[in-house]
Amino acid sequence: MTLREEAGRATVLPRQFPTNRGGLCQKGWTAAELLDHPERLTTPLLRDAASGELRPASWAAALDRIVTGLRTVQQRHGRDAVAVFGGGGLTNEKAYALGKFARVALRTRHIDYNGRFCMSSAAAAGMRAFGIDRGLPFPLADLGRADTLLLVGANPAETMPPLVRWLTEQRERGGRLIVVDPRVTATARQADLHLQPLPGTDLAVANALLHVALTEGWIDREYVAARTTGFEAVRRSVAGWWPARAEALSGVPVADLEATARALGTAERVIILTARGAEQHAKGVDTVTAFVNLALALGLPGRPGSGYGCLTGQGNGQGGREHGQKADQLPGYRRIDDPAAREHVAGVWGVPADELPGPGVPAYELLDSLGTPDGPKALLVFGSNPVVSAPRAARIEGRLRDLDLLVVADFLLSETAALADVVLPTAQWAEEDGTMTNLEGRVLRRRALRPSPPGVRTDLEILADLTARLRGGAGGADASDPRVVFAELRRASAGGIADYAGVSWERIDERDGVFWPCPAEGGPDTPRLFADRFPTPDGRARFHAVEHRPAAEEVCAEYPLHFTTGRVLAQYQSGTQTRRVAALRRAAPNAFVELHPDLAGWLGIDDGEPVRVVSRRGEFCAPARFSTAIRPDTVFAPFHWGGGARANSVTNDAVDPVSGMPEFKICAVRLERVEQP
Repeated sequence: MTLREEAGRATVLPRQFPTNRGGLCQKGWTAAELLDHPERLTTPLLRDAASGELRPASWAAALDRIVTGLRTVQQRHGRDAVAVFGGGGLTNEKAYALGKFARVALRTRHIDYNGRFCMSSAAAAGMRAFGIDRGLPFPLADLGRADTLLLVGANPAETMPPLVRWLTEQRERGGRLIVVDPRVTATARQADLHLQPLPGTDLAVANALLHVALTEGWIDREYVAARTTGFEAVRRSVAGWWPARAEALSGVPVADLEATARALGTAERVIILTARGAEQHAKGVDTVTAFVNLALALGLPGRPGSGYGCLTGQGNGQGGREHGQKADQLPGYRRIDDPAAREHVAGVWGVPADELPGPGVPAYELLDSLGTPDGPKALLVFGSNPVVSAPRAARIEGRLRDLDLLVVADFLLSETAALADVVLPTAQWAEEDGTMTNLEGRVLRRRALRPSPPGVRTDLEILADLTARLRGGAGGADASDPRVVFAELRRASAGGIADYAGVSWERIDERDGVFWPCPAEGGPDTPRLFADRFPTPDGRARFHAVEHRPAAEEVCAEYPLHFTTGRVLAQYQSGTQTRRVAALRRAAPNAFVELHPDLAGWLGIDDGEPVRVVSRRGEFCAPARFSTAIRPDTVFAPFHWGGGARANSVTNDAVDPVSGMPEFKICAVRLERVEQP
């Protein structure tokens, strides 16, 4: 999109582009309102020791406070006593610079980011099945050409409205849309068939679908034999997942399971997509793997117009995890414990490989260790608001309060920034150059459309300033010029899984983006993966047998209801930005608790009445909203609000053992009426 400023007011103009074809959601249309918002931060803030309040300060004073605090903490407790927490909305350049800053300037192993709460389970499943993690291994336009499209735990009508154009095109071409979701969402209402499972039972559904496909002879045995390994173990594991067993667990009728398997197994072009509903579980990697197994058994990946893919959840959800802000990764999606990867990246960075720290810990484990005797004592946060977005959020808020030093870079005073010792005002999307990578693996340009307000710096400038003060000089990617940073990112990623060596800003501009891997500037990019082989040692995709297991926390007499969370159309993520836009606030002014009228009747709750949702970890309050879109045994709330309406106060902090993904999508709760004065 572009920006137009008239009479001192900025407005957004859509741009024709292959992925959204000029479409924007309400959040995009109103994004310009934040550029000159009265609550925007334009000067650093320091917490006054005497009053405890945040007060305006100079940049010199703020940076001095940070550097002195970091040095003191590391001198007392060691290098790993400082941690860095990033975000999936940062540009590629900022994500890369943040990872380098942590490992070279701070020399700490403790860096992770909020994308761990987003796509980490799908990423891990993709890596172990295909040898690569790219949200879509094919262009987004393929969705419109699918004969059968299966969406699992995805509600793009509210979370990615421009994508719905492809769903509409798919339906208009005679395609069949099937949605798997515990709620009758805006997307589910458009579907030809809606499977409404109990939260946490998607894995059982996937295994049952593969069972039916095997029984009916819809498996592509030639593809399985030629292009995969491990199928026999999966065949044996799903033999016991007859549809009636899956129905007993999930509540999805046998007839619907059989109809779904038939639509997948008999169509020519088939795409299976997963999103947060399937992934945000303590068994999220295995759940995604079950749907990948189904896709491989049907011979979908690498076939034109078919395949498996994952929908991203943040603005740079794909690029943000490729270049070093994940605890276990170096640029180019290299593993930080791979000696060859360490040598390559260390050479680009001009440091000895043995000086690079080893792997850190995933986001929740990192946040939960803050301020503890063995955990980090200082934290720098860029582009995230874990006080609202982390599971068991009250506990994480307490951990942040226990820190010796908390630094937050943001352009609004988020709930996390309000706890900080130092707050640094940063530039917004329209005020900085850089690149983003979308769910297709298409590297895109972000262009500065206006200067930042006086006193505001970009994240790259902040990192360059801090590096210079910590190390006595800056250079290379420590520079604040995003073009310089991107040039170094290209060298650091060269030869890696996410190879950007052949991607240049000029080439992006000429071609509406460049798809990675793109190893040579004059060579081809890769809009489609898996046509001839998979990027595994033997070129074959790998099946993995996975078994359904219960949620980490099951309902009981004290907590008899299932609780799940999600997003609404007019709000986004932790709501720091969208809750400050008047039009979005009018459209979705408050949090709510969605429950079925039958459940409300059993509990004696009236529509609109305040209710308290209580779990073993905490509670929150919001008005009841009756809806037949939700199962009678399940309640739902959006997670965009903080304070007393913070849904993540009750969510479960159990994590997937492979990905570190917390179990946001299911926990056990009870509802209580709130006595009103």
